[in-house]
Amino acid sequence: MEPPQARPGRQADPLADAAIRLFALAGTDALGHGVARHLGLTLSRHEERDFEDGEHKTRALDPVCGADVYLLHSLHGDAAGSANDRLCRLLFFIGACKDAGAARVTAIAPYLCYGRKDRRTKPNDPVTTRYVATLFEAVGTDRLVTMDVHDEAAFENAFRRRTVALTAVPLLVTSIRSLTADAGRLCVVSPDLGGGKRAERLRGALEEATGRPVGTAFAEKHRSGGQVSGDLFVGDVAGATCIVIDDMVSTGGTLARAARAARGGGARQVVACVTHGLFSAGAETVLAEPAIDRILMTDTVPPVRLPDGPARRKLEVVSAAPLFAEAIRRLHRDLPLSDLFVF
Repeated sequence: MEPPQARPGRQADPLADAAIRLFALAGTDALGHGVARHLGLTLSRHEERDFEDGEHKTRALDPVCGADVYLLHSLHGDAAGSANDRLCRLLFFIGACKDAGAARVTAIAPYLCYGRKDRRTKPNDPVTTRYVATLFEAVGTDRLVTMDVHDEAAFENAFRRRTVALTAVPLLVTSIRSLTADAGRLCVVSPDLGGGKRAERLRGALEEATGRPVGTAFAEKHRSGGQVSGDLFVGDVAGATCIVIDDMVSTGGTLARAARAARGGGARQVVACVTHGLFSAGAETVLAEPAIDRILMTDTVPPVRLPDGPARRKLEVVSAAPLFAEAIRRLHRDLPLSDLFVF
């Protein structure tokens, strides 16, 4: 997506005639600067202060009274802070902006924490996605924008405010096309049955972009007590370039299993595509798996946890900034978002 063009004779700010504020909290500033650049804006100024006992505060330095405010913060954990810490900082900043008179506050959480705990799988289990939704509502959040949630139906049902769940599919398709221009037949692989809808979205978008048929395959996966099992693989992948698609990668085990299964079925090469690269401990070893040729991911989570080595050298990062910028532009102007989605 191209950034909006500046009006002749005016500052390169397509939203300069309206009260809009875009903030990016520490740890998400690189993505924030990219979003601001695509909007023709500069990030609004704020202060983040940490106290000796671990408490903190965040306040806007640019006025927000009467403004349409967008707060960008990805809610993953890293060496600088846990997911809980990032969530708390964002919530408190939302509340502070509402208290300061902001007309509307939209939380932009490129990666939304606790999305995997959206239902009970054992007696007395928490439904943490719903509790997180309640916290956002409690501080006065008007809208929440995120990308590739774990389960869209559970996410939408958890919130009582407007939510926008973008998908990285439009961003990934361009990179997939460049990587597979001479790859022959393509096949999209879901690493588990639950990801079938996500795989179908990518398959349809690739067919439309390439003008040729794209196949589908599924790998079986069962998880219980932290152990993953399942050996069934369904789909004709012989001689094909397989695109394994998932919403996130943590240890990398799911991607590696699917890649090995595709290779076992005769796949020519395997490209792993994920939106959120969490890369927990050991991922650098698992993702060095020879069955995986390339890894595509967006920058919703910076890949700081993946050290240099074979896995890192397979990685290509695709910027999510253009898509978030376009969503913000349309939300600010109350324009439809429908063509940003892939159904």
